[in-house]
Amino acid sequence: RNKGILFVAIDQSRPLSDQGPFDIVLHKVRFQDYRKTHPEVTVLDPPDAIQHLHNRQSMLQCVADMNLSTSYVDVPRQLVIKKDASSIPDAVTKAGLTLPLVAKPLVADGSAKSHELSLAYDQYSLRKLEPPLVLQEFINHGGVLFKVYIVGEAIKVVRRFSLPDVCKRELANNAGVCRFPRVSCAAASADDADLDPVIAELPPRPLLEKLGKELRRRLGLRLFNLDIIREHGTGDQFYVIDINYFPGYGKVPEYEHIFTDFLLGLAQSKYKKRPYQ
Repeated sequence: RNKGILFVAIDQSRPLSDQGPFDIVLHKVRFQDYRKTHPEVTVLDPPDAIQHLHNRQSMLQCVADMNLSTSYVDVPRQLVIKKDASSIPDAVTKAGLTLPLVAKPLVADGSAKSHELSLAYDQYSLRKLEPPLVLQEFINHGGVLFKVYIVGEAIKVVRRFSLPDVCKRELANNAGVCRFPRVSCAAASADDADLDPVIAELPPRPLLEKLGKELRRRLGLRLFNLDIIREHGTGDQFYVIDINYFPGYGKVPEYEHIFTDFLLGLAQSKYKKRPYQ
């Protein structure tokens, strides 16, 4: 409000055209009709682009298709299972995936259930999983992941504790499926923890800027975050394991200033483009 920004909750029980007027609409639902009848309003972000991130089968494809020179960014090998849990062991064998495997719901709609994941240690336990889902090879990463928040051109990175590494001895002795509410606990910040410097070191800034710029272009989105891990023992091999649209920015340092500056910049650029009346 100090910067002249007023946030107004949208009443979804009333027609959107009866509310406002708005300069910018922030949303996680569909606004196709409203965009057509109110082209003067900036809608963050395009609904069709957001839908692309609701499916984990397509979510990481844009990263896999990227060719960032002098960088080491990839995605875990993964397999989509749409039905019939009994077929999972054979499908995993045919795909050549290596255990343990992380199982995630195929639909990533922002609900608590869509953030749940399981770690399957053996072939038999794969039958206990519940399709539709995505299976990703588990990559040891020192128990720390990096949440990279994108707000327009601004980038902020925070550390979060993640799943611990799995050694060969543990893999041989463990069986079954371990279930987790989500890969990183919102309260489990690793920024102030006493970590091995090799594990704690943030991804290189130039790499994040290049990655953020390319993904903004490919995804057509301006508000999202990446979950990135560094393969333990490599130093410079990174994997993008998830992309989330319009994540919770509450625990991002200085997020209020970053977010309001972003909105002001959007509004100002929009008015500069308007013809003089």
